[in-house]
Amino acid sequence: MANITIIGARMSYTKEDGYVGNVQFSAEGHDHEYEIALHSKRGSDWGYGLFFLNQSGNEEQLLALEDEIEENDELFEVFIHAAQEKLVKEEEQ
Repeated sequence: MANITIIGARMSYTKEDGYVGNVQFSAEGHDHEYEIALHSKRGSDWGYGLFFLNQSGNEEQLLALEDEIEENDELFEVFIHAAQEKLVKEEEQ
């Protein structure tokens, strides 16, 4: 598993959108930091997008990291748990 350092995280929940969050992180040996956007309607099946955080970087590193996230459930859970710890339920109006 890649050595990951969490920089920041957040998550919100509304009935309309479900769970929406993101986690900013660095990966050992990678030139740039990343952000993973997370979404789940009910909190069980998660979709995600992986992006460079501040500036574009080495696409091969990004694709290798994405492959690792796809194959390593434990790594993906690290991101979900980091965001869930910051969960803020928005008031329904």
